[in-house]
Amino acid sequence: MVSPLASHGPLPADAAPTLFGIDPGNSVPTVEDLAVLTRPDFPLLDQIACLGEPLVYLDYAATSQKPHQVLEAINHYYGHDNANVHRGAHQLSVRATEAFEGARETVARFIGAASSREIVYTRNASEAINLVARSWGDSFLRHGDEVLLTLMEHHSNLVPWQLLAQRTGCVLRHAGVTESGELDVDDWISKLNERTRLVSVVHVSNTLGACNPVARLAELAHSAGALILVDACQSLPHQSLSVAQLDCDFLVGSSHKLCGPTGMGFLWAREALLEAMPPFLGGGEMIQDVFLDRCTWAELPHKFEAGTPAIGEAIGMGAALDYLSVLGMDRIHAWEKHLTQRLFMRLQAIEGLRILGPTPEQQPDRGALAAFAVEGLHANDLASLLDSAGICIRSGHHCTQPLHRHYGLSGSARASLAFTTTEAEIDHFAAELVGAIGFLREHA
Repeated sequence: MVSPLASHGPLPADAAPTLFGIDPGNSVPTVEDLAVLTRPDFPLLDQIACLGEPLVYLDYAATSQKPHQVLEAINHYYGHDNANVHRGAHQLSVRATEAFEGARETVARFIGAASSREIVYTRNASEAINLVARSWGDSFLRHGDEVLLTLMEHHSNLVPWQLLAQRTGCVLRHAGVTESGELDVDDWISKLNERTRLVSVVHVSNTLGACNPVARLAELAHSAGALILVDACQSLPHQSLSVAQLDCDFLVGSSHKLCGPTGMGFLWAREALLEAMPPFLGGGEMIQDVFLDRCTWAELPHKFEAGTPAIGEAIGMGAALDYLSVLGMDRIHAWEKHLTQRLFMRLQAIEGLRILGPTPEQQPDRGALAAFAVEGLHANDLASLLDSAGICIRSGHHCTQPLHRHYGLSGSARASLAFTTTEAEIDHFAAELVGAIGFLREHA
């Protein structure tokens, strides 16, 4: 099948999805319907779930689905080029190395890095944050130094700093959120001081959907003499992003949220910082020369990549970023913004349902997700009933327990979108949710 991405012409006005037989209304979208364009590329989405219902996947904040271009890139590597990288002179190793390092170049272009030397492959974004905490943190933070975080952080951007504080005696401070569920910038500024050495902040919250003003935070952090790390896992798949425009010092991303395979992520850092940081792990690949009593390190970025890497996964991530780049991040952002407005419109009409985080009216560039709680009902019960109708959403604390505790909740349900989501899927989800709420209240 020829990918629909081969053509980027405008779609006809009558191209709206007709799944489930739901009339999406008389309003004509003012943006291009990317679901029509891209869904043929995603084999998993073309299946029937239990009870004969079409599968509706609304859990993209947890992990994305993979287009066949990514699956084929991984299969091609294992079927044609499988060999270890950097260590062989034979043709398979050369081809594998070219594809592996080519993917690194792709990552660098995707985030606007100055050089691929600034891209360190990791297993995931969590490992990338741990790398910074272990390498930079252990080397440059001392007792009494401060790390400034926020209440809305994912556990992956809380726990590594807690472990660092235990090792070094550094102090962790946390900025709160406003009543609307956005970062309380005034509170953040009040906690930034001459002892702050690092600011670590999520770009887009995986629970609140709030998009934080990272460029402004970076300017303030640098004025105070601090560095800034950005968790971009929930922003990279949904909007155009440049590390130069954000003016950050570290940035982490995760392949599996970017239409790529699991087990792969990356750390971007300014080259001067990486040069000053010691290795995170020791072993093969990260060395230049080894003697019985000492060794020297390999050049960047290999100093931080011990052992045989996840070659196929890196190649798959590169293919995924190529796919997104061809599609266009601005087009993705525009369509998902339209979908998010529709999602909120449907959810806000449901009695007793509370959405966490700012509305699209309060923050137009908020994330394409909605975490919500329904009075008197457990999120897991809602998710289970929706699953029986073929609808996949998330339930739980979404690795943000402190944030849920702030709202007096043990967990919430979450529907999260991507460019493959259709208007009809959102309408179907909302209708089934109303039915699930009614059923649970009736049988309470």
